[in-house]
Amino acid sequence: MQLRSLLAGSAMLALLAGCAAGPMEQREEETVRPQENYQGTLPCRNCDGIDLDVVLEGEEQSVPEERTFSLNAAYRNHPQNPPDENYEGNWEVLSGTPSDPDATVYELTPNGDGQIYYFLRVDDRTLELIDPERRRFENGETLRLNRQ
Repeated sequence: MQLRSLLAGSAMLALLAGCAAGPMEQREEETVRPQENYQGTLPCRNCDGIDLDVVLEGEEQSVPEERTFSLNAAYRNHPQNPPDENYEGNWEVLSGTPSDPDATVYELTPNGDGQIYYFLRVDDRTLELIDPERRRFENGETLRLNRQ
């Protein structure tokens, strides 16, 4: 009788342990990082424009490893028909520009080869491409991406 009780108790304990582990594993898989998508068309000297699509994952307060990005650039009607450019990497939050010490700048650093991109956060819905010295270009309004 005691053996039967012991076996039943062990089986119940194993069942409860299995139930407790199931939902916790599911919750970890369901964790989704915040994501913002920005799009715009930049001017191009030899084509009709460069369609830029930037996806930022993570938040400004996130640890650096959780702040990732993807950047896709496609040339419109370029005579040499170059392939689309696709980059992935991490982004950092920088403070200040020469003209505005309170400005927020995002630095997008691709994995491997590729140039580093700098975007000024104009407002909650707009990023503007700026130079590596964190200065705005004269035609800055044409270098803006809008949040989708």
